[in-house]
This record gives sequence, structure tokens and C-alpha cells, in this order.
Amino acid sequence: MNLSRRSFMNAAISGRHQEGQKTLVIVFLRGGADMLNVVVPYGDDLYYKLRPTLAIPRPPSSGGAIRLDDLYGFHPRLAPLVPIYQEGRLGIIQSVGSDNPTGSHFEAQDQMEHGESYGKSIGGGWLGRHLRTRAGGTGTPFSAVAIAPTLPESLRGAVTASAIESLDELKVDSPGGDARPLIQALSRMYGLASGMLSAPARETLKLVEQMDQLRRADYRPEGGAIYPDDDLGTGMREIARLIKAEVGLEVAAIDLGGWDTHFFQGSATGQQANLIDTLGRSLQALDADLGRYRDRVVIVVMTEFGRRAYENTSLGTDHGRGFAMMVISSGINGGRVIGDWSGLADEEPWPGPGGLKINYDYRSVLSEVLSGLLGNQNVDSVFPGVSLEPIGLVAQ
Repeated sequence: MNLSRRSFMNAAISGRHQEGQKTLVIVFLRGGADMLNVVVPYGDDLYYKLRPTLAIPRPPSSGGAIRLDDLYGFHPRLAPLVPIYQEGRLGIIQSVGSDNPTGSHFEAQDQMEHGESYGKSIGGGWLGRHLRTRAGGTGTPFSAVAIAPTLPESLRGAVTASAIESLDELKVDSPGGDARPLIQALSRMYGLASGMLSAPARETLKLVEQMDQLRRADYRPEGGAIYPDDDLGTGMREIARLIKAEVGLEVAAIDLGGWDTHFFQGSATGQQANLIDTLGRSLQALDADLGRYRDRVVIVVMTEFGRRAYENTSLGTDHGRGFAMMVISSGINGGRVIGDWSGLADEEPWPGPGGLKINYDYRSVLSEVLSGLLGNQNVDSVFPGVSLEPIGLVAQ
């Protein structure tokens, strides 16, 4: 038996699927997303002075921001997320960041995915440590999946983790392309087997059979969900399939790149607007498709750093510091932007890029997600040596 991309037989020894467990979906916006044009501070006049061509017009102007409160609005292409926000299931945390002063995409992403402070080194990734330290065993062969060509650093150290781009990769290679006869034969063989490997082997074959059925089935999204016909939309659709298949998915990681908008960023339209469009429609489609599972799914949207408050001479934005994170989940203080507005003046006390002041360490947000929404009571082991502060994201 040859299982492409991962040997599920060995992985299945380590755990079992638990019905009703929650799934964390991490959406990483690679390239340093300009969240000031995603969650628009239209109530601050300085925003318009610093961005004479890139600023999103005030509501209710044509092509203007969608009002969230007296200060903030969504970029108009995030209209699909407005109902989720109004229902209180989408929360925004303003002025999040790390202490990385370099402005380097690679260094900032690497530090954040490892859950580190600048200049410190921790073994493995923060998601890998989460999976090792949460209650309930060590998981199943499908506990952690990255919809990507390679495994992200955040999942390094997980007992079981796979990087796939399509469920078609998770298959049993067999003559004629039909895996069912081989699965049935192996099932009979292990049914007669005894000893310590028989139960894990049967569990593995059960999961492989589920995946084979998933691949052959004509998947139909629920709730009127329409996924964008692009990499993010397709990846979100695969995540929904895995969650519904009850194969024990605890963490799914997916990226949306292209956010390094130094040149001709655009405003209500343009290259960044197109990215915001696919982000909004993909998140809305996943939320709609998982309507029956919403209480079991937590979605986090993050990036490695924000952009400078002012536009550059190339009609783009340069590397900055603070940014807004978004969380979609039941049981949160959603429908609002958490965090005081510190203004747009460059007042950072350390060297390196300026921009939005950082009020919250990114690990404080992630730790509250892990402990308050996913039940991991060992976040000190996920983010060791960090003074974690309360965010107020999780409803009491």
C-alpha cells in the first residue's frame, strides 16, 4: 500500500478522531497586508492627508468604506463579511504586531510562525506546540493539514501534519485506479490480525476509505456557498470537505500571498482590492458552507506586519509595523473592533519601519484563541517566556 504524501499507517498509531472537536483555520496574508485599507480608519482625518490617492473614501460615498462604527469601516470589497460582523461572529483586533524591527518578510514570518520574540529561538512552530500540548491525545493522520506545496513553519513539530494542495493527493495507489478492492482486502487482513498494530491499522484504513469516498464524491457546498475560482477559494473548499468528513482535522493552514504592494496598490479598485475581494468571498463561502459546524470552527486571519501610514511616491505603501487581525467564531466579543486607536503618527520607540503603533503582541491574541476557544490550557508551553496580556476577544 502506497499512501501518497504521508504514511498514514504510522501516524494512526498516535491517536483517534474525537467527535465534535474544534478546528482552527489559519489564513496567513503573506507579504505584509495593508490592513489600514482593509479595516479603514475613515474617522481619522490624518488617514486622508497621508494617503491622498490610496485612501478608501468615507461612507456612504460611492466605492467608499462600509461603516462599522464612527471610526472604522470595511473596504467595499469586504461586503460579504458584513453580515458575519453584524451577527457578532467576526471580531477585529487592532494594532497587533511583533517586536521584529527588520522589515524583512522572511524574518518577520519566520519569527511569527515559530511564536518567538525577536532574537530568540524556540523549537518548532506554534501550531505544532499547540497540537502537542492540548488535551485529548496526539491526534489522527489528519489532525493538521496545510493547503500548500510544503509544510509551513508554524506546523513544524506536530506529531502528524501533511501539506497537500488537493484531496486527490491523499489516495491509495492501486492497479486500475480503483482503491476499493485493495482497501477491502487489507481490511479483511487486519480484521484477522492480532497484536498492537491491528487497531491502529484498522483506524488508518477507515480514514483512507473515507478519503477515497471523498475524492470520488461530487462535493456540493451547503448554505448557498460559492467559492471563488482561485487558489484560496479552492483551498477553503477542501478545508470544508475535510471538516465535514469527520477525519479529526484540528488545524488547517492556508496562505494568500501578493500583499507586498509597494507599487500601484490601488484604493477601492486595483491589485489590493482584488486580493481583498477573494479574501472576503472565500471567508464568506467557508462560513456559509460550514453552517452546521460553525460552533466547532475558529478562523484567524493574520499577516507578518502592516504598512506605513502614508503612501509612497510609487502610489503604494512600504513596510510598516502594526496591523489588524480578524477572528471568525462563535463565543467571541465580535461585531466590534477591539483596541484603542493610537493614531497614525510614526511614534515607534525602536529602530526600523514605522507605521501603526503596536498595542498587542500577536501571541496574546493567539493564546486567547487557543485557551478561550479551543480549550488549550497549556499556552505557556506554546508561547514560553512571554508575558501574555488579556485581549477581551473571548466572551465570558
